[in-house]
Amino acid sequence: MLVNLIFKNRFETKKALNLIRWTIIAYTIITSIVYLIGMLTAEKPNEYAFINRATGPYAWAYWIMFLGALVLPLTLFIKKLASKFWYVLLVAFGMKSGMYLERFVIIITSFHRDYGTESWNTGLMESASYGIGVFFLQSLVIVILTLGIFEIIKRKKTGYNNV
Repeated sequence: MLVNLIFKNRFETKKALNLIRWTIIAYTIITSIVYLIGMLTAEKPNEYAFINRATGPYAWAYWIMFLGALVLPLTLFIKKLASKFWYVLLVAFGMKSGMYLERFVIIITSFHRDYGTESWNTGLMESASYGIGVFFLQSLVIVILTLGIFEIIKRKKTGYNNV
């Protein structure tokens, strides 16, 4: 979105968004197939994590994460929704809502541990900020690589690089 705002039609942002859309859809389909295979081939189906989590005390949170990871990404098959940057970003965060919730719980519970040292908590905050920094760095690298690849393809098609 930033590249589109700053460079105004300079890069192939719509094609990059479409690539991200299909990557999310493929990832969701592959993950759900692996999940179903694991569920069907489990030795003791009653002890499979899905049943315990979907009916346990935190079932509401599990269902939100489950639907966010498996149903929400499939809405990207609707082209009108998939062409909006904000919606694709919402889907990406929805897919990873479980990871974000898990990190939040780990950080919050670690603050209330009675047996940790004081320096341990500061190390945790440094690691949390490190994780956020790595997240943004990864996204920056992915954006640069994706737009760079589409720029190279565009130049090869137009013969712009023969100068």
